[in-house]
Amino acid sequence: MSATRPAVSPLLRQAYKQTYASLRVGRGGTSTSASTPAKPLRRVQSSSSSSSSTPPPPSEGEGMFTNPWSNAKLWGGFGAAAGWGMSGAAIYDASQSGPEIISLNMTGVLIVYSSLFARWAYVVKPQNMMLCACHVTNVLAQANQMKRGLEYKAEQGGPAGKEEVDQLMKSAGVAGAVGAVAIAGAPAMRTAVAGANLPFGLSAMVAGDAGPFTVHFWAPMSKWLISGASFMDLDRPTDKISVAQFTALTATGFFFSRYALLVKPINYVLCSVNIALFGSSAYHLTRKIKADYL
Repeated sequence: MSATRPAVSPLLRQAYKQTYASLRVGRGGTSTSASTPAKPLRRVQSSSSSSSSTPPPPSEGEGMFTNPWSNAKLWGGFGAAAGWGMSGAAIYDASQSGPEIISLNMTGVLIVYSSLFARWAYVVKPQNMMLCACHVTNVLAQANQMKRGLEYKAEQGGPAGKEEVDQLMKSAGVAGAVGAVAIAGAPAMRTAVAGANLPFGLSAMVAGDAGPFTVHFWAPMSKWLISGASFMDLDRPTDKISVAQFTALTATGFFFSRYALLVKPINYVLCSVNIALFGSSAYHLTRKIKADYL
């Protein structure tokens, strides 16, 4: 009874042939396989080793709703929507509410704030025309509210109210003239400061692209004025508080304070100004809700 012959793999058979041919050539023999270059042995890799040594493909980046709490795109989008909310609140109040709820302090500040940000969005590279349109709309809406508020104050206040409105108009005219002179003279003043060689690098910092002679400095700083206007109205009666306006301001402060902590590098100045905006606006909104709905 003959023993069963074990099967030989093709790779092992090829190795035997190459070894035998090389031995014959070394002894002076000839071989057909020796004159023909042997095919190199192919190394067979298992799928497991191949997958472990190959790095995963690069990620395509986070989408708008990926990891919501830590997604800068999402919070920036919410902040932009809240910016449109300020315009919408002014339009809503103009059509649905009386002029008694208009705060001249807040309305004047919002006109300055949106004017600066509209200019900033127009000159920044690349231009942000959507943001520019948002703030231009807000300037127009707030200007209409300012007109309504001044007319109401003059009508309800009698001679004293008219005198106060006249004084406010004069003050606004003086402030506008000073602002126009400052804007016109900013390039010359910036050049002078740059050539003054002030110590501690002050010339480079003050005359820089984001220094106080540019709109890049004043647009974000103007947001402090909104918090200031809220603090000036701390004792404002609740029946004269606009729910729509302070809802939009509270949302803006909340969204942008979170957004400032997610951008690279982290913008602590932007975060702090929006925390102040959120706190001051939420205070008035809470007073209104407590008085009317609780």
